[in-house]
Amino acid sequence: MKYIRKFIILTMAVFTITNVKAQTKPAPADRVMKDAIAEAAATHKNVFIIFHASWCGWCHKMDNAMNEGELKSFFNSNYVVVHLTVDESKDKKNLENPGADELRKKYHGENQGLPYWFIVDSKGNFLADSRKADDKNPGKLSSVGCPSEQDEVDYFVQVVKKTSSLNNQQLALIQQRFRKNKE
Repeated sequence: MKYIRKFIILTMAVFTITNVKAQTKPAPADRVMKDAIAEAAATHKNVFIIFHASWCGWCHKMDNAMNEGELKSFFNSNYVVVHLTVDESKDKKNLENPGADELRKKYHGENQGLPYWFIVDSKGNFLADSRKADDKNPGKLSSVGCPSEQDEVDYFVQVVKKTSSLNNQQLALIQQRFRKNKE
């Protein structure tokens, strides 16, 4: 009986903790952005904002690539990387960061698909985003999202080169890894 009582108490504690975590609302996008910019200023980095959703396979591929092996240290040493959740299904709307959709629109990502990303400096000044010139539609920009095609990866590496202190060897490793997303 003693063990059953302990089991019941432990089960109730786990359920309560899990339930509280499940009900925790994500931080508002403006606070996430403000905190990331403050951290970037303190650490002399830029901010890499990624809009994503739990259902988005390309979003997961982007995260996997950026967090793989050496690449993780490359990105973490140059950027404060933050995620903002948007476009969730009706049953997962509670995962979305309040105000993230408005922030995405402010930075021209409303019609770009996911993942959509942009980079700002430690003062919040816009540096670059995932939109590149669309070769098939002159004058139009389209998002590379999680780059996989050669031209997308080339654009991504160009942006990373412009907004980081990574050297050519490190950039080549990023290019090589993101090309694997096509496989």
